[in-house]
Amino acid sequence: MSTPPPPQQHRRSAGDIKKATPPSTIVTRNGARKAKIQTRAMSASAKPSASVVAAKKKALQKKKQIVDTVIRDQYQVAMESKMKVKGPTGFVTEPRMAEHRCLWDDNYPECPERLISVLDRCRELKLIEQCKQFEPRAATKEELLVLHSPSVYEMLEGTHQNQNIEYLEELSSKYDAIYIHPSTHELALIAAGSTIDLVGRIASGEVQNGAAFVRPPGHHAMRAEPCGYCFYNNAALAASHAIRNAGLTRILIVDWDVHHGQATQQMFYDDDRVVYFSVHRYEHGAFWPNLRQSDFNYVGRGKGAGYNFNVPLNTTGMRDADYLAIWHQLLMPMALEYQPELIIVSAGYDAAIGCPEGEMELTPACYATLLHSLMGVCSRVCVVLEGGYCLPSLAEGAALTLRTLLGHAPPPPAEHPTEPGDSIRDSILNCIYAHKPYWRCFNYQPTYSVGPTPNVCDGAKRKHTVAVKWEGDETRPDSFATRDCYPKQDDSTKKRIAERLNHLRLVTNLSMPQHAVCYVYDEAMLKHKNICEPGHVECPERVMRIHERHRDFGLLGRVHQLAGRPAPEQVLLDVHTPSHLQRLKELSTTKLRDLRHQEESFDSVYFHPDSYESAAMAAGCVLQAVDAVLSGAAGGGVCVVRPPGHHADEELPSGFCLLNNAAAAARYAVRGHGLVRVLILDWDVHHGNGTQRITYGDTEILYMSIHRYDNATFFPKSTDANYDAVGAAPAEGYNVNVPWNKRGMGDAEYMAAFTQVILPIAHEYNPELVIVSAGFDACVGDFLGGCKVTPECYGRMTHLLRGLAGGKVVLCLEGGYNVTSISYAMTMCTKALLGDPIQHHYDPKAACHPSAVESINNVIKTHSKYWKSLKFQLALPAENVLEAPPPSRGLASDSNNTDPSKPLDESANDTSKSLSQFESSLESDMMNLTIDKSKCTDGIHCGTDDEDDESKRDKENKPKVGTSKTPDGSGCSKSVAEGGPLQRC
Repeated sequence: MSTPPPPQQHRRSAGDIKKATPPSTIVTRNGARKAKIQTRAMSASAKPSASVVAAKKKALQKKKQIVDTVIRDQYQVAMESKMKVKGPTGFVTEPRMAEHRCLWDDNYPECPERLISVLDRCRELKLIEQCKQFEPRAATKEELLVLHSPSVYEMLEGTHQNQNIEYLEELSSKYDAIYIHPSTHELALIAAGSTIDLVGRIASGEVQNGAAFVRPPGHHAMRAEPCGYCFYNNAALAASHAIRNAGLTRILIVDWDVHHGQATQQMFYDDDRVVYFSVHRYEHGAFWPNLRQSDFNYVGRGKGAGYNFNVPLNTTGMRDADYLAIWHQLLMPMALEYQPELIIVSAGYDAAIGCPEGEMELTPACYATLLHSLMGVCSRVCVVLEGGYCLPSLAEGAALTLRTLLGHAPPPPAEHPTEPGDSIRDSILNCIYAHKPYWRCFNYQPTYSVGPTPNVCDGAKRKHTVAVKWEGDETRPDSFATRDCYPKQDDSTKKRIAERLNHLRLVTNLSMPQHAVCYVYDEAMLKHKNICEPGHVECPERVMRIHERHRDFGLLGRVHQLAGRPAPEQVLLDVHTPSHLQRLKELSTTKLRDLRHQEESFDSVYFHPDSYESAAMAAGCVLQAVDAVLSGAAGGGVCVVRPPGHHADEELPSGFCLLNNAAAAARYAVRGHGLVRVLILDWDVHHGNGTQRITYGDTEILYMSIHRYDNATFFPKSTDANYDAVGAAPAEGYNVNVPWNKRGMGDAEYMAAFTQVILPIAHEYNPELVIVSAGFDACVGDFLGGCKVTPECYGRMTHLLRGLAGGKVVLCLEGGYNVTSISYAMTMCTKALLGDPIQHHYDPKAACHPSAVESINNVIKTHSKYWKSLKFQLALPAENVLEAPPPSRGLASDSNNTDPSKPLDESANDTSKSLSQFESSLESDMMNLTIDKSKCTDGIHCGTDDEDDESKRDKENKPKVGTSKTPDGSGCSKSVAEGGPLQRC
């Protein structure tokens, strides 16, 4: 959004000024100048206050201090990852929680069987025994009063062991969707305390992640009122505890329960230490809890403005593709920018197939995929059970979630992904529009003007209309129904659901590989070297250093090492011509003086008498890994091979490449193993022109490449590497190029390409195998690539790819010519396949370069006709079209809401700044105060000292979306001039 320019003002001439004018109250520039001079003269003799003098002295002293600049080693994070291996998964539950049930309605959906079915399925899959189990504990009153009112605690305490059912039902009728059992208070305390305890253990590093399978649930429990089966807010209490006790300042709460967790939202609505992200059924307010605040335009307030995300689902029947679109377009970009220290998932499974309350269509396996993506953002994750009322889908979804926490790859989808619906597209675009002022990552949609003057450039754009629609009623009744107050299904519906869920369970592949990762390396590949130029960058030291780094990190003992073997000639002939193979074979008998002459016939290639032996071994090693992964002997594969291959086409070697290892492996998987969908992702900094040419018309292989292009001036200097090369019929759309037109691309740009292009297309394609042409010449420190991707970013990309094809990912080394960079980068990829946590350097200023945004948008525009997951490229209004959100029941109207890091009674009284805080603020202001102003040059602005500087600051601090009022109505905006996170009023 951009603010319309102010109307032009006519400058008065000197003659006009001299004309006699009647007395006026308007302050002229000369009048302002005289008044300022008089004010300064009057204050010259005034004695400044002691606090101002002291603040000035401190400010001057600080200005004189020497500032130490810390230079971070570009491999520091990778080096520190050496000892960080997959930690245990914590688990806590309490079988006694089955006591909590409705005494007056046996059909109540929030029933003991929910927890029982979840635990039974987890035991059936032998998951709990793989966890580190902890004893449950009850929360203390002090812990609860941090977020809950004493009146709630006292009311529930009074029901403990009260056997008067009539009284309990009467008391329950005062609250929305609540029943109280004589043991409810005790069990609710245990649910809250166990969650707090587990989150504390995760934050301290005792366990890497964990699951709290507890009930009653918590995300509807408000400060002063139980609500929606919930009494104490388990997830919110745990987040607040982590803030207070572990010192965390960036927590992400993801609530995928089909009902909006309005209470969690309310507790952190003003807090910039917690991002609350909720995906829930809304239907414009017609669905429970029927609150305005559940809509997309409630984005937070005060310090928390921009930290509250609501993704309203306004139709039923949402499927896996709809939720994946939310993840790729909204959640993952924001989370990667936010870089949370802890993720808490309010895991309700009432959007799963068969749940009568949600009426959505998520497969249980989809929850594993969603969680796996989040674990790529932050390894410290706690899953807290919330809702879910179809027992088979609840049990399967929760069990697969725990399986993912344990480090197992998500199972491949049992149903082929569908197209995201138009309704979810509208909700996602509304959320992007509402949050654009606060986040740098939401800048892929074009804009159009809604002003009175039409923009000629807007005519051809497909436009999205941002609008708030309300069809609910927030009126709170005096009492609530306690019986038959829930949706029901007839027998035929239940039978149909049971049959579908049974089918999904049968076809979902939960088999476990014998080994997590296979690894292949052979010294025969060291024979290929440049005799005439011993210092050539494509040298044997490349794979030697990678192999040594794996040994140094202790990885060789954790992987299944395979013996190398040369690729069979028949497999190579599937991708190369006989004349090409014959040419390479003849090298073994070619005299050394003739090798140099042959090299000159090709582009950037050298030969050695043993070149064919090394190249055939490299290709054969990749085939070995493919066999191991597809046979179930290994979950993923790492191939430390050379010479590289992705520039070699059917008949010509090129760019250090002799045989195309990745293309041969993909074609082998299709013809040798019967696969029909193989994905090759090439992240080498150079375009894999050979792979593209081999697969260009193949519908069974999808080739995707992220590479430096520089408008066809970067090797291999061909327009075939541009985004408009989409494949040949009948394989149009099966060739996807993401070309960078600028050097220096780094983590932010590669993650943007992943979330906006690679992952949406890959999940829609649903590959059976992923082969990575893993060149590391875009890594930081590589002089040929000129990019800045960190080793840990390669690990993160590997982790995200592991969410495809049931984790069947084979890494095949391509380029990379800084031996230190490639050794760390490939080691981080291996660690990611092993499930080790991938640490990242916190950089709040990282932002995707505009040139990369342009490239990504060009790819999306080109391929949206082939891939329905790229349907979000609609133009959004440039101006602010949203009014301030109206008040909503339960959401406090004042911005001085209670601080969730303090108890209610303490934070309520903490309303004034201490003297030391005031002096510190004053001192900071004095340090930023500059007396020397640029002198006036036009003879007009002499009367005001700071007009020019204010104008300059206005331009410098102009936000990316320049509006005078943000969508939350606060009048605050986010400045991205300095690349900082958020600047708020």
